[in-house]
Amino acid sequence: MSTTTQKKTTTKPRTVVAKEPAVIEDLPKNPFAFEVLDLASRQRSNAKKVEVLKKYEHPSLKAIFIWNFDESIISALPDGAVPYSGYSEQTSYSGSLSTKITEDIRRMHETGSFSMGINDSEQRTTIRKEFKNFYHFIKGGNDGLNNMRRESMFINILEGLHPLEAEIICLVKDKQLQTKYKITQEIVGEAYPDISWGGRS
Repeated sequence: MSTTTQKKTTTKPRTVVAKEPAVIEDLPKNPFAFEVLDLASRQRSNAKKVEVLKKYEHPSLKAIFIWNFDESIISALPDGAVPYSGYSEQTSYSGSLSTKITEDIRRMHETGSFSMGINDSEQRTTIRKEFKNFYHFIKGGNDGLNNMRRESMFINILEGLHPLEAEIICLVKDKQLQTKYKITQEIVGEAYPDISWGGRS
């Protein structure tokens, strides 16, 4: 008498890999630098990051990447937190400008709103508009400018920017952009092959 044993076949559950969307979301016309950097940073593959940077290419983006990644560019500003300059600001807020920017950004995250909207009574500016002034803040750019005047100009620009734009400039000044945004020099180089690195100071 023969008995046949049936083999049980167990099928492994298939792991579903979430695919990246084929189409990259559209940003508003003339987007803030932080919108472009955030969108690029959120992409899972380097190819998609490159695609975002290419799609929203602008000289202001290239300027901040060069300032951040090019080792031949040296900031003419002190490292670290940026102090307040004006007396009226000092009396109404105790702390550095860097801390205030961080707190403004935290509030934006809490409310889920990154638009200044009706609260933007000061008509804030953008990196897109201000990047032409950045040469004042690097060695070899405007060495005739005294340090006090240079730092005052820098603070004035920061105070006029959207807090997330100001944060980018504070990071770039210290070559720390990659600590917030997942974007490397290699990705930037692939997106903008016209950037030549080095030999700037």
